[in-house]
Amino acid sequence: MGMTKRSRTQPLRVLVAGGGVAGQALAFWLTRSGHRVTVVERFPALRATGAQVDLRGQGIEAVKRMGLLDAVRGKLVDEAGVAFVDARGTAKATIMANTSGRGRQTLTSEYEIMRGDLVRILHDATRDDTEYVFGKSVDGFEQDEHKVVAHFSDGSSGEFDLLVGADGQGSRIRRAVLPEGFDPYWRVGIHMAYWFVPRIASDGNIRDTYMVPGGRQIMRRSHNPTETQVYFVIREESDEASAIHRAPVERQQEFWADRFRDAGWQTERFIEGMKTSPFFYSQEVVQVRTDTWSKGRVVLAGDAAHCASPYSGMGISGGLVGAHVLAGEINRHPGDLPTALANYDSVLRPFINEIQGEVNPRLLRLGMPMTRRAIDVFQAATALACFLHVPDLAARLSKKDRGGNWQLPENPAPISAA
Repeated sequence: MGMTKRSRTQPLRVLVAGGGVAGQALAFWLTRSGHRVTVVERFPALRATGAQVDLRGQGIEAVKRMGLLDAVRGKLVDEAGVAFVDARGTAKATIMANTSGRGRQTLTSEYEIMRGDLVRILHDATRDDTEYVFGKSVDGFEQDEHKVVAHFSDGSSGEFDLLVGADGQGSRIRRAVLPEGFDPYWRVGIHMAYWFVPRIASDGNIRDTYMVPGGRQIMRRSHNPTETQVYFVIREESDEASAIHRAPVERQQEFWADRFRDAGWQTERFIEGMKTSPFFYSQEVVQVRTDTWSKGRVVLAGDAAHCASPYSGMGISGGLVGAHVLAGEINRHPGDLPTALANYDSVLRPFINEIQGEVNPRLLRLGMPMTRRAIDVFQAATALACFLHVPDLAARLSKKDRGGNWQLPENPAPISAA
């Protein structure tokens, strides 16, 4: 397919650290304007694993603009809604997805997809025009006004016009961009672990949420005929909880098993399933908040720049929208990176402030009660609201989704019909 050059300046050589959603979405738009993009991913292969994610608001629009909405629709997870269950697994209240095509998504989006499937869709759309290098990471860099030199984990180095840190919530590139000693994490005092167990007959297409005294919560959702996802979530502000995510996996699993052993419901099945799960993921729920997303020829994208936390429901959408905006500014000002990167910041930041502001720690804590009595009150109130169709009506009547009225700018590059 013929690439249309949008300007007479030389194409840029762009290095993207991180082959996740934001990194690949950026490669999609930059290569379509004729730039030469290399994506380095520290994992030995495409990291097509991870949690069930959703698209909302402007994120749906961003995928549509890429011409990938049909591909996403073909991989959707069947999740009809969310149920709050008791220890016997009986639903006390159920909030269904809003499939009316109007208003905002509820707890379940109409576009639920496994992160791995979305990553593969983006990879298929970019791999012909993008150079992918797996099993390698950027260990450091230096830059002047003309170029940035990246040093890789295999001892090699390379010269580029722009380095993009799309290396996630724990970004190493970000540490080099921010002032010494700056802590980019906004914590909400909640931790989460996530893994897969074999699916059993009683695992339906409604997500089960089970609340346990002590600010604990278990979620179960099933994404295909053989696998079920388990999430353990806990309210805890302790050094042990914050440090556990960097410990060896066996140690992490002991921590989570200890915290939940007495929880009831299907806890034993879930803890037993840790041993055979293809992966185990433990994280502190944080937002990444920083005043600056770039320094010279180095810029941050996706979670590395503005992780909104799983509770925003907009993490993936934020990464797709951010890539759209960054690529658009680079493509419009390829010969003037300072302007492009300054515009990226000023255009995107109102949207990021909006989605990060949706996360209210007081409300989150309300949804993770400490006592049995508070759990009963929460479930009774939710049951009453569902009986009165409150969540359904609120979703349908809402004028906007979580990204507010912020509009996605024009396309970064023309999409050819190839």
